[in-house]
Order: sequence, then structure tokens, then C-alpha cells
Amino acid sequence: MTQYITPELRRWLQEQLQSGVKATDLVISMTQAGWQRKLALQAVAELKIDGWLGTAEAPRPAGLPEPDLADGASLIDAGDRQIQVLATVQHPRVVVLGNLLSRDECEAIVAAARPRMHRSETVAEQREGSEVNTARTSSGMFFERAENPVIERVEARIARLLRWPVENGEGVQVLNYQAGAEYQPHYDYFDARHASTASILKRGGQRVGTLVMYLNTPRRGGATTFPDIKLAVQAVQGQAVFFSYARPEPSTLTLHGGASVLEGEKWVATKWLREGRFS
Repeated sequence: MTQYITPELRRWLQEQLQSGVKATDLVISMTQAGWQRKLALQAVAELKIDGWLGTAEAPRPAGLPEPDLADGASLIDAGDRQIQVLATVQHPRVVVLGNLLSRDECEAIVAAARPRMHRSETVAEQREGSEVNTARTSSGMFFERAENPVIERVEARIARLLRWPVENGEGVQVLNYQAGAEYQPHYDYFDARHASTASILKRGGQRVGTLVMYLNTPRRGGATTFPDIKLAVQAVQGQAVFFSYARPEPSTLTLHGGASVLEGEKWVATKWLREGRFS
């Protein structure tokens, strides 16, 4: 059975640490209860490293990608398209967007990606590179920046919408989730403890924002979930969800996942934004 660190577990661990329970005793207690030792060590280490800031928002550094939400704007001019602001959350910064992509654009991206799909991987923890992870049961591919006219147009729109340079974005990744596929809760920033992180950061620094664009509407399931804040964003063709994270820490509350597709399939396009120029 796959195990992962849930918000409920982190809150319980926080309470134990604050009450004076030793970290080593917590790890022993978790392993005796059936938790994998590696996961128990990771859970306790994360809390000790970031001091658990809870829901108190730390100062937001200048220079994060961000739509212009001044004066409660409900529409944002992205150059060639008016983007709808459907919902916002302050902490973590989450913005649900409508009318980001047209139906034709969604279908064109899927058509270009479909022949190049392969089993999705995640950043390897113990070695350089990536690896298949049972927590992620999708297939995917990456476009190069400006690889075709549709991708180039969408990237320019995103840059204007989020006020972030095109060159600071990774190539668009397209993912396909068949019925039963999911991506269990995770963070998008690069973990300093992973072997690959040092080399990854040389190519533009940390990730600071994520934009998930929905290329179709599954018949049931497939929402993007944020367990820390009990938020679920339904996958609706042409819409998107954006979130940013000022620090590579769980205190950003950006734990998120792709809920299991219950009927039909789900296609998404993800754009990750870096601190600096991505090469």
C-alpha cells in the first residue's frame, strides 16, 4: 500500500513535537504503527526544518508571478484574450481562471501531444534524473518553448497574465489520466534533499509558480485538490488553476494532487515557472 504524508498526519506530528515528544520517539512510534521508516523520518524532518509555520502567512517576497487582481478585477487582459477570475485564495495564493484556452487550442494541444505520450516520471530522490513513481499514474510529454504556433501563443498569453517572462517558464507539459489514474498529493518545488536538485536548480533556480490548464472535461472525478485548505478545483475545459509558493517548504500550504478520474479521461497542460531564465 502506498503511503504519503497527509495534512492530518503533519498536524498530529506538530502537536506531538510541541508537547515535548522527541523526534526519535515519534519515528519509532510511526514505524511500530506500520509506517515506512523512510517516510516517518521525512515527515518529522520536514516539520523540524521549516518550524511549522501553520496557517500564519510569512512575508511574501517581491517578484513572484501573480495575476493583476487589483480592485477585485473579474477580467484580466492577457493580450489576445480576456481571462476570467473565478475564485481566489490568499494563502496559499490560488487563483482559478476561466476562458484561458479556447476549445480549438485545447484540441490542438492534445492532438500534438498524443503521439508523444509516455509513462510520467518524478524527480529521483537518490540519484540524478527522474524515475517512475507509483504515486503518479499518468502519461505525459513536454513541448519545447514556442515549439509550435499554438504553444507559442499560449505561452505569450501566460506571460502577460502572470506578469512573468516567457523565458522563466519551463516547456509546457501535457498529461493524460485514464479512468482510475491519479497523482497523489505532492509539492512542485524541488526538494533540497533529493540528489538531482542541485543540478536542476542550475537551469533557472527554484520553481515559484504552477499553472494547470484543463484541456478537456472528465465525466467524473479528476479535480485538482489542495488538502491543506480543503479545496478542490474541478477540471473544466479551457479553465485553469494557478498557485505560487514563495519558499520550497510545506508551510506554503501548496500540497496538491490530481484526484482519481472516475469516468472518462483527463487531459491537462502544466506550466511551471522558475525564479530565473530556464534553459
